Amino acid sequence: MAKVLVVEDDEDFAMTLVDGLSGERHTVEHVLDGDEAVDLLKVAEFDVIVLDWQLPSMSGIEVIKSYRASGGKTPIIMLTGKGEVRDKETGLDTGADDYLTKPFDLRELSARIRALLRRRSVDTSNTLRVGDLELDPTRHRLTRDGKELHLPPRDFALLEFFLRHPGEVFSAEALLARVWHTDSEASSEGLRASIRRIRKVVDEGDDLSTSIIENISRVGYRLRS
Repeated sequence: MAKVLVVEDDEDFAMTLVDGLSGERHTVEHVLDGDEAVDLLKVAEFDVIVLDWQLPSMSGIEVIKSYRASGGKTPIIMLTGKGEVRDKETGLDTGADDYLTKPFDLRELSARIRALLRRRSVDTSNTLRVGDLELDPTRHRLTRDGKELHLPPRDFALLEFFLRHPGEVFSAEALLARVWHTDSEASSEGLRASIRRIRKVVDEGDDLSTSIIENISRVGYRLRS
């Protein structure tokens, strides 16, 4: 499961990508042009960017240049109708990590996203573990001491993020930027509600002092490691 930004000006094609990737439990956002993409990438973080070459206002190549120049490191897959080797060279040399020529099968895009996510992962195992808690992102399965637990998709994504960063402290704003859509649902109250639901399902008691997700006063939250 990943947070994916799709930058594509063909709305019908973009919705096909959004629906397909969302069906694989990714959190997917979509913008229509390069300017929107550059602005969004200044305030939100993503795990993968799927970027069309030919965009209104600013080309995909210009978006990459701007993003990489500002220090952005998120992997980028370029989408284009340009199939010449020199065009692929241009995209990859500018800072793209992978390249897909239209038309393509959605399964190929999904496979390439998984490959990029594996490259970024420091853990070669798919299963994330802290104590007796295990989360398998590929199978969307959560267990504690062998007992299967169930969380809504957004809560599962939030817990997965914590499990990938045990012991690290994150502000509410940082968690919203990493896990949520940048829309009206992205609120501190929504985050607190999600954490309450996770605690209700995962914790073995009502004592917040032993909860798997620890409140750090006036700073944020962290996973107890």
